[in-house]
Amino acid sequence: MNSIHWIYLITAGFFEIGWPLGLKLAATPSFKILGPIISIASMAVSGILLWLSLKGIPIGTAYAVWTGIGAVGTFIIGVVFFNDPSILLRWIGVSLIVLGVIFLKTA
Repeated sequence: MNSIHWIYLITAGFFEIGWPLGLKLAATPSFKILGPIISIASMAVSGILLWLSLKGIPIGTAYAVWTGIGAVGTFIIGVVFFNDPSILLRWIGVSLIVLGVIFLKTA
């Protein structure tokens, strides 16, 4: 597997965080317009980069990594910036997502 495909995939995962963040920001008056723009742009970039990554990474692995980065990143942003609950069971759940992605990559 070519490392450029992994760079595309990891970057796609980080852009995957942008669309729920944009939607969350759109709920605030100062981001009513910019929030949806961030969401749409993030979705587009994320999708294109995922597509590019699939040229060198199996679809099951790529999808799990992509959604894993998005889920974990969004969770952390929610806890750090939006005061989402930060309890042990939630952190264990996120850790299981990370472990699942690691297992898929190493298998």
